[in-house]
Amino acid sequence: MIKWKQISSLVLATGMALSMAGCGGSTSETTASASPETSTETKTETKEEAVATETSEAVPKGVTIDQLTLGDNADLTATLKILTHRTDIVDTVFQDYVKQFNEIYPNITIQYEGTTDYAENILLRLTTNDWGQICMVPSNLDKDELPNYFESFGDLSTISEQYMFVNNREYENKVYGIPSTGNAQGIVYNKKVFEQAGITEMPKTPDEFLDALQKIKDNTDAVPMYSNFSAGWTMGAWDAYIGGSATGDADFMNVKLPHMKDPFSKRDDMTGPYSVYYVLYEATARGLIEDDPTTSDWEGCKGMINNGEIGTMVLGSWAVTQMQEAGPNPDDIGYMPFPITQPDGKQYASAGPDYCYGINVHATDEEKLASMYYIKWLTEESGFSYDQGGIPIQKGDEYPAIYDAFDGIDLIVDNPSPVGEETLFTDINNESEVGLNTDNTPDSAILEAALTGSKTLDEIMAEWNEKWAKGQEKYNAEIKY
Repeated sequence: MIKWKQISSLVLATGMALSMAGCGGSTSETTASASPETSTETKTETKEEAVATETSEAVPKGVTIDQLTLGDNADLTATLKILTHRTDIVDTVFQDYVKQFNEIYPNITIQYEGTTDYAENILLRLTTNDWGQICMVPSNLDKDELPNYFESFGDLSTISEQYMFVNNREYENKVYGIPSTGNAQGIVYNKKVFEQAGITEMPKTPDEFLDALQKIKDNTDAVPMYSNFSAGWTMGAWDAYIGGSATGDADFMNVKLPHMKDPFSKRDDMTGPYSVYYVLYEATARGLIEDDPTTSDWEGCKGMINNGEIGTMVLGSWAVTQMQEAGPNPDDIGYMPFPITQPDGKQYASAGPDYCYGINVHATDEEKLASMYYIKWLTEESGFSYDQGGIPIQKGDEYPAIYDAFDGIDLIVDNPSPVGEETLFTDINNESEVGLNTDNTPDSAILEAALTGSKTLDEIMAEWNEKWAKGQEKYNAEIKY
């Protein structure tokens, strides 16, 4: 059985609000009618005003997602525009979802807008109030800004009884984002390439993994580990492994890291953040990645790993279905935990939300209600998590088959920051410019240094420690660990 390890209570007064990206559509704000001129005459209500009053009274204000039942308010009328990063399925999967949803709510019109370079563009869209009704909440939005842009879905203690990962988009006990799906952090690999290379057991330590990559290089024609360097964002993906996958500790990222001395230093047991970046550095330095990473091709790599031209790629579980669908060999694509074993002899894997749905706080009451119904349907009825190989958000749902390799692996969900320190990690991370989970440049610099031999990994990690310490000093973070 896959087990979950999450330590802190979900009824903290405040918590995490890390976000992930996107918004869509034009809004239609409700405007108050102008005050009538003073008169002794009774004003006759027009037909239009009567309809508006009836509609306004029929739509409740401040409704929360846990209060809704799909199928109620079937005559609700609204037009929703959704901005999404998933440009690859805007005209296919999402259109099918709209048709199914309209069987229940025929008067809710839904339009998707796919946006490339989503993470960079979305914050610009958020500076206006007319960015749409539903969007994917950007990860680089400060958590205390969430109420300024997004409608609350309800209290954390209530929402978390039904849905997983909701504490990551929470601020002051209010949930502002419902995850579209969940991800575990592991490694996509080609089973046939492993077999041809003579790899008979899954590697469980960084050095065992590097040895496996060497076998792939020696015994096959496949690229052992494809870095996807030129895509940029794929390099920043390495940061997602330094918490639960590297430490087995749900408190590491948000509770301990802001108060930790030299968190990026090498540990004798080869756990912790250093061990993650060690894999990246050594694989590059030993020539176990593509020959010219500056010409790597994100779209092209999907077919390459499907056809056995690539052995492994370090990506979240969301990537598995894309690799399976990219060629004639879906059964050759597997998913394995990141190769770090803790002193207790166990492996762990970070798990958390993908992009979360957010509702424009400036939308009309009708649009907010319609948006809640659609997000509830997407979460509970669409099957999106199964379509995309993700972890279902509704508690109790079974996992897709791709997680079979994670049997016996504890999945670690990061605990939220302590009360009073809701922004401390973000503040230190931004001030230090280490850029964990927000900036691809530092991770890209690791690969470049390994490729050119300009710096050792120890030198790079020492620089990160120094920068982190300056951020801690700036925000008066006590060193506790």
